[in-house]
Amino acid sequence: MSTLQEKRTALVKGALGEDRYHRLISRYVRATQRPRIGGIDFGDLASTEPVCREFGNDRGRPLDRYYIENFMERSAPLITGRVLEVGERLYTEKYGQGVEQSDMCNYFDIPDATYVADLTDAPQIPDDTYDCVIITQTMQFIYDVQAATATLRRILKPGGVVLCTVPGLSQIGDPRWAAQWYWNFTQCSAERLFGDEFGPDQVSVDVHGNVFAATAFLQGVAWEETSPADLDVVDPEYPVILAVRATKKP
Repeated sequence: MSTLQEKRTALVKGALGEDRYHRLISRYVRATQRPRIGGIDFGDLASTEPVCREFGNDRGRPLDRYYIENFMERSAPLITGRVLEVGERLYTEKYGQGVEQSDMCNYFDIPDATYVADLTDAPQIPDDTYDCVIITQTMQFIYDVQAATATLRRILKPGGVVLCTVPGLSQIGDPRWAAQWYWNFTQCSAERLFGDEFGPDQVSVDVHGNVFAATAFLQGVAWEETSPADLDVVDPEYPVILAVRATKKP
């Protein structure tokens, strides 16, 4: 506050008295709130039932995939050499550059799985093997996330990188995995988890989301029903997706 403003404020307080001055300021703040206090119109969201209970799948693509795919696209030069993707080969095939070998690890014995393994204890995946490991939206289903993170570091070549996404603010209504949804993450917890294993200087965690995106995602609004202008605003207090890059020290 400038000296002139301070003098004016002091004069007004002296004329009105301290208590009356603060009451008037409080009344002014309430009157100028937008939207007006008590006047919020929740519209289609004025219900205790969400728009869609399955992440927006019934309406289009889940909104969190906007952030995941943007992260993978930006990380495309790292998806190279020998690549292991957990769950499927989706992002290896979509964004890989110069991939020499594409392997897949799955918890279930499914066709084309290179390894059927629990990442908390996966001796069948050899040490120091991969240039890149991709693991998206999986860590929340693993109770012993520290053991899984140790496996990710072990199977990377020195200098190799893990690209991992985890949920922040989210539904937990996955029809197959809801009973095993153990965790949601914050920037602090993701940095600590990977930093303890890889070293803090080897880890970066990007926050994606804002209050609009978080509200829409919790409601099950689809990606196609929103705009990049709204989704691209970053507010760390409302993380929808945490995107992790962790590099194994040479």
